[in-house]
Amino acid sequence: MKNLVKGLESLPWIIRVLLTLFVGAYGNLLRLFRSLAAKNLIGVVLAVILLCTGGLLILWIIDLIMVIFGKKVWWID
Repeated sequence: MKNLVKGLESLPWIIRVLLTLFVGAYGNLLRLFRSLAAKNLIGVVLAVILLCTGGLLILWIIDLIMVIFGKKVWWID
């Protein structure tokens, strides 16, 4: 899982921005894989809920801002 997280984080900047802007899945998938790598059950459950509901609007905006500025996507891990 850690390799998958590193792979997602090493995507080109424009791909991360486009995935976050149009799909919103980049931040949610990153949250899920980080929680799986850390073996954090609460994080996995919350990440799956966010992934199924499309993420919360506020988290989507925060993800977009963080990705545009090249920062890490915020999560509880």
